[in-house]
Amino acid sequence: MGHLNELDALYAFLTAAVVVAVATPLTMRFATRVGAIDQPRERGLSDRPTPLLGGLAIFAGILIAGLLWLPAGYGSGADRSPQLWQGVLIGAGVITVVGAFDDRFDLSPWVKLAGQILAAVVVVHYGVAVKAITLPFVGQLHFPNVGATNAGPILTVIGLVLMMNVVNFSDGVDGLAAGVCVIIAVTMAVIAYDLSRPQPGVLAAITAGAALGFLLYNFPPASSFMGDCGANLLGLLMGVIAVEAAVKVAAVVSFVLPLILLAVPFLDTTFVVLKRLKYKRPIYAADSEHFHHRMARIGFSSRRTIAYLYAWTLMLSGVALALRFVPYSDHHGHLRTGWTLVMVALGLAALSASVYLIYVLEILKFRRLEAIRLRRLRPEATAAEIESDVDRRLETGEFEALSNSQEPSPPRAERQLGDGHDARALGPVGPAQAER
Repeated sequence: MGHLNELDALYAFLTAAVVVAVATPLTMRFATRVGAIDQPRERGLSDRPTPLLGGLAIFAGILIAGLLWLPAGYGSGADRSPQLWQGVLIGAGVITVVGAFDDRFDLSPWVKLAGQILAAVVVVHYGVAVKAITLPFVGQLHFPNVGATNAGPILTVIGLVLMMNVVNFSDGVDGLAAGVCVIIAVTMAVIAYDLSRPQPGVLAAITAGAALGFLLYNFPPASSFMGDCGANLLGLLMGVIAVEAAVKVAAVVSFVLPLILLAVPFLDTTFVVLKRLKYKRPIYAADSEHFHHRMARIGFSSRRTIAYLYAWTLMLSGVALALRFVPYSDHHGHLRTGWTLVMVALGLAALSASVYLIYVLEILKFRRLEAIRLRRLRPEATAAEIESDVDRRLETGEFEALSNSQEPSPPRAERQLGDGHDARALGPVGPAQAER
């Protein structure tokens, strides 16, 4: 196959979307037959049994579109990887199989981690490895050697495993992971072509198409969940795209772009993991502290929750695109005042919106803001009662769920709705399970 242009990316996108849309009903029947069903839990957020294994349909779309649109040869000179894309598809197959077994048999966290590492090692073995990165104000930074081996491949394996878990952790409400991956992958496809990386751009388009095809069945109320096989698969592919489309590129902003695009799922995972560590809980243990859980506790419906998170992701995608396409620099170290002010304004708007959402979700708690919030909710309370409640909330991390009428209601149980890795890990919540 010759040079891949934007039309090829569009065709690959459509091919993947159609294949997944056709295959998903088949995976739903298969999941029902083998018993891979996500069952509602007591006091949980899901209200009906839903078939898992939607990731098998996503893999089918990735595989068919990849075989049709991704050529064998890739790179040139020392970076040439003749079978890179075949390796990516093999690694995708490995993690899909591991995830499918987990969806059916609920594998231990260590077995799942071993499967993630294996898939990442396969992908890196075939050429998806970063040996140097370009940082703003620093320039190109080469990774040191570990013995006789460059540390780049090892760090790439770690990064790919991290990406799989980031997507898996964020996959907790109908349509969230699939929709966020569509937004990020489409943005990465545009950026990849602008950076003269057409093959990673096509992979990004394929990933976006596959996620969109599945979203037809996963948008709330979902009729199918992608399960671990789908969340891990999308995480692996998003990691590959970030490496091949941006991180390997010598452009100064190339390393920053994936960080901006993936900020929402990374922030979600970071806050959750830090809280688990704070309360000395295993980082793989399920809880109800993800962004979508917090939104449910303050009265958001599933659709309103994903609308907010989609909008947040779109806003950051706009910043990433602006960094690439707004002519704020002459590429010789000189900034253009007018366009630089535009970029500063966009950055401040994105930062302000992000801080506002973090405040709304009560991820960061401030005594004075908590007192104002409680005074608004409980105007009849005395100053001593407000002070005591603020102390308790800041100490325990608890906050009251709000209905549309802004009246307090009890917090909901810990359970991750939808496709995420911990959706099936929880029964009724006892004192030892809840984060107090």
